[in-house]
Amino acid sequence: MTALRTMTALRTLIVGAGRAGQALARDLCAHDDLADQELRPIGFVDDAAITTPTKTPVEAPIGTPTEAPHPLPHLGTLPELARLVTEHEAQAVILAIPSLPAAHTRELTAAAIGAGAVVRYLPWYTVSRCHDIIAADLRPLDIRALIDGPAPYEVPPEVKEIVTGKRVLVTGATDPLGSEICRQLNGFNPGELYLLDSTTIADRDQTDRAFRDFRPEVVFHAAGLRHASIVERRPGLAVTANVQATDHLVRAAHRNGTERFVLISTDDDPVSMLGATYRAAEAIIRGAAHRTGKHRTRTVFAAVRVGDVLDGRDSLLTVLPDQIRAGGPVTITHPDAARCFATVEEAVALALEAGRMATGGEVYSLDLGEPMRVADVVSRFTSQYNLPEVPIRYAGPQQKQKPRPDKRIPTIPTIPTTQPQIFTTIADTEPTDHAQLHERLDKLYKAAAKNRDPRVRQQLQKLTGSRA
Repeated sequence: MTALRTMTALRTLIVGAGRAGQALARDLCAHDDLADQELRPIGFVDDAAITTPTKTPVEAPIGTPTEAPHPLPHLGTLPELARLVTEHEAQAVILAIPSLPAAHTRELTAAAIGAGAVVRYLPWYTVSRCHDIIAADLRPLDIRALIDGPAPYEVPPEVKEIVTGKRVLVTGATDPLGSEICRQLNGFNPGELYLLDSTTIADRDQTDRAFRDFRPEVVFHAAGLRHASIVERRPGLAVTANVQATDHLVRAAHRNGTERFVLISTDDDPVSMLGATYRAAEAIIRGAAHRTGKHRTRTVFAAVRVGDVLDGRDSLLTVLPDQIRAGGPVTITHPDAARCFATVEEAVALALEAGRMATGGEVYSLDLGEPMRVADVVSRFTSQYNLPEVPIRYAGPQQKQKPRPDKRIPTIPTIPTTQPQIFTTIADTEPTDHAQLHERLDKLYKAAAKNRDPRVRQQLQKLTGSRA
């Protein structure tokens, strides 16, 4: 019996008739009788007629096609999109070409919205997954179209070597970075995927119990306190969340034979409390790697420093909609204020590859591309949603705030890797002797437990060699 529709599915054009578009058409049409189906495909828009499921001019095939083309009609080419939306009374447009350059994406988005259609996007990282592409992969906003960055980095298939069939544990899965790690890892078919919350890893006994029960072979540690303002006000709390929790996990991984442990760190300057606590966490990673090499055990410990993600928690894109809904203005410090942005998908893709490359003790940094004016990102955001221009208020340069450096230019010594966006960070001085690490951490934890902020900062300075 066919389910009664509680909503009218939108007549939808699929831009791109390559493998991604074909897979979406099959999935959407297979579930056409579902009551909550949002989109109903009516045809493809592509620069080539659909005669074979192999190659189109704008999308190379992914693997060897095994299914015949979907029978949806080929209605026209990409430059005709606006006319096709009007002519066929389309209410939605799916951009199903994951490799489409950002500039071309903006052109097609403007054409579709200008003709009265809503737009859905297929994230670029879906091309690297083992799973077929489905409608649930679609997103309402193309983050990459907001920034001028290099071509999106695709997770290489070699990542499956450390994921497929393995018991994988991820901490911080409720945060944007952690949830995206889970999403991308799931595409490589892990044997089991465990999610551990911050409450568990704050307690050493609970952490040990979780590792004994789950026996994870691979760990991605993304949990932590990353709110810079809170970290500055509550350094003791930050030590517990960012340093001591990492210590608990590293010890448990070492005892239970974990094969690979990757800390998701930050590239914040260690003069800040946020940067200092994560440099201390990195010291734990380096110390664990040193201990592993000394005792010839098998766990690979490494860290990856991740910078600004455009769609992360408390980032520009989480604040911007609230300011627009309130009627503006959008607050920016200066007309020329710029940031080096990446999407959370790109940052995680690079972090996964860095984790795969690690042999033990590395701390990796990422190249997030050229800085971009924040005002330009705001303008592109309003254009994508077909919103009127929102007023911008410039708060003016603050006395304590200096222009942020171009993060492409390393401020610390690095070594290139085989991946041009991933660098191995070289510590100018060893943060602490490995033999003294346990003693200094113990003093840091005691100061944090007593909320003795000056003492916490002093101990962090000794650990990291910086003035926090």
